[in-house]
Amino acid sequence: MVSRQCLYSGFILAFSVLLAGCVSTTPPPALSTTAIPKPPQDSAIIYHYTQKGETLWRIAKKYNVDIDELLKLNHISDCTKIETGQLIFIPRSRNGQDSSSHNLNNEDFIWPLKGRIISRFGDKNESVINKGIDIQAPYGREVVASRSGIVSFCDEKLKSFGKTVIIDHGDGFLTVYARNSDLFVKAGDKVSQGTLIAKVGSAGKDKTSFLHFEIRKGHTPQNPYYYLSN
Repeated sequence: MVSRQCLYSGFILAFSVLLAGCVSTTPPPALSTTAIPKPPQDSAIIYHYTQKGETLWRIAKKYNVDIDELLKLNHISDCTKIETGQLIFIPRSRNGQDSSSHNLNNEDFIWPLKGRIISRFGDKNESVINKGIDIQAPYGREVVASRSGIVSFCDEKLKSFGKTVIIDHGDGFLTVYARNSDLFVKAGDKVSQGTLIAKVGSAGKDKTSFLHFEIRKGHTPQNPYYYLSN
């Protein structure tokens, strides 16, 4: 019978590969909000004007559509921000109705900390493409849970990522917090949104202090700017 230690070691190795591997896709070009796209000639299209602090993910959830559909329909190429009052075209759901009246049972994502973004999703560094964002902050700055969930992974010495926490949010989404100096949770812990989980640190030979943060749908990296309010 395989020992628990072997299983644990294998899990760490597998996740190290997932975290450290290169993404073959090219980085997304820079959301153009300076011009309103021409409305599609389609009677199945409805319209939404963005409110202050809304994210593409929240809009997609509201109307029960996929983020990729919104991007394609609205010709959005740079997701660093969407502007208040920006017109977004929404494809109607299959029953011909939008789902704006549905109960939104999921929390929005919040920033795990505030700081300067020094590397964006898709940025390339020595042939490795960033699968998240790097948020520079003073060493020891508090890191909080972006959403409520259960800590599914916690390791003190993950290769190239140092002290790392992964939270499973129960709806197919995971968030990754790496390069920490201290961890305050362990695998199996239930955490609420905004709970202190770690403090900013560094990893490997790079002594620059910043948090490496990822949002994943399953094991597929997502652009955090789709989910985080500006």
